[in-house]
Amino acid sequence: MVVQSTKKKNMQGKKIVLLILPFLVLSFLFSYFPLHGWIYALYDYRAPLKLSQCEFVGAKWFVTLFANKTQVDQLMVVMKNTFALSFLGIATSFLPVLFAVFLNEMRCRWVRNMVQTITTIPNFISWTLVYAIAFALFSTTGMVNSLLLRMGIIDTAIKFLDSSNHVWLSMILWSMWKGMGWNAIMYLAAISGIDQELYEAARVDGAGRFQLIWNITIPSLLPTYFVMLMLSIASFLSNGMDQYYVFQNAFNKTSIQVLDLYVYNIGMTGKSLSLATAIGILKSLVSLTLLFSVNFVSKKVRGDSII
Repeated sequence: MVVQSTKKKNMQGKKIVLLILPFLVLSFLFSYFPLHGWIYALYDYRAPLKLSQCEFVGAKWFVTLFANKTQVDQLMVVMKNTFALSFLGIATSFLPVLFAVFLNEMRCRWVRNMVQTITTIPNFISWTLVYAIAFALFSTTGMVNSLLLRMGIIDTAIKFLDSSNHVWLSMILWSMWKGMGWNAIMYLAAISGIDQELYEAARVDGAGRFQLIWNITIPSLLPTYFVMLMLSIASFLSNGMDQYYVFQNAFNKTSIQVLDLYVYNIGMTGKSLSLATAIGILKSLVSLTLLFSVNFVSKKVRGDSII
């Protein structure tokens, strides 16, 4: 019996390995295998030459990042933009929690479903289309400026898109509009997992609607929010680039260029793939350091790790 039980467990273990194997292969092919491209940071690569035809320069590009004053100044501006937009994202990360609570408290089911659908759809709209909407509304010849001019409120069109003024605020507002409904879904799932007996017991004790939210719903959402907050801090340098790429122009480039977009501009526009790769490597190392740091904090605060 013991032998049969052991064989059965071994068979189950092999089946689990076979089920996981395709995901491990895909993860290796698309997440780890491309890292061999880091070798470009050690060469003075010039497309379309083969790497073997290019000069080996060792750590030249890493030294250039800190030895060249112009490069350092430019990088500092980029880091300022990256930190500012990441901080604004973290500072507003509690809003999906409140939105999820608001949706959960709506008594009319069809209205709640409609609001949730309307606010979730923008997440599936590409940033290119989002910019098209922004251009139609807020360009100098857009709907908003045309309306304000006709009403006599302004004399000249306001440059909402062609200006560096308040660009950080506008970027975070567009990001919130696009992702609010989608980000609230995980908190709605967490709310649905709250034991309903807690609410019933609180109602028996005379708790009102807001007391239930404050003393049961919000505390129950904090573990989920804490994990998401820690992951946001770990990816502090990774703002993405698609949003900022479509919104950038000659007037706001210095204020909107975050690290990911900067790497793209250097590699593709500036045609310096080796330098862009070197910056990407440093960014990855810093991001890994942040990830393990917040994981350590999570262990100390929650008694549980996030990875």
